[in-house]
Amino acid sequence: MQVLVNSGKHVSSSMDFKDDIRSRIRDKLQRYEDHLTRIEIHLSDENALKSGPQDKRCKIEARIKGRDPLTVSHDASELHQALDGAMNKLTNALDRNLGKDAKRWTH
Repeated sequence: MQVLVNSGKHVSSSMDFKDDIRSRIRDKLQRYEDHLTRIEIHLSDENALKSGPQDKRCKIEARIKGRDPLTVSHDASELHQALDGAMNKLTNALDRNLGKDAKRWTH
């Protein structure tokens, strides 16, 4: 599964930050990896240089083998919150769309 992280011009993101996101995505989506070919994460600041509530957005597109892609997004005041919210929405959508096809694993 390929994981791509893109950030808008008003989002400062270091290589370490992007590597951390890739690692978190791979860990969270491990049980779906046989069904996914690519995950694209788009981070943006909707208000550019102005501050405001819910102005950070994370949009995630999941490419599923043999199916249409799934896209979710979440807005929050911090990028990590936006990422976590979008990831929760994505895992719920994958559970609904893949159902019993997804490998289940326990800790």
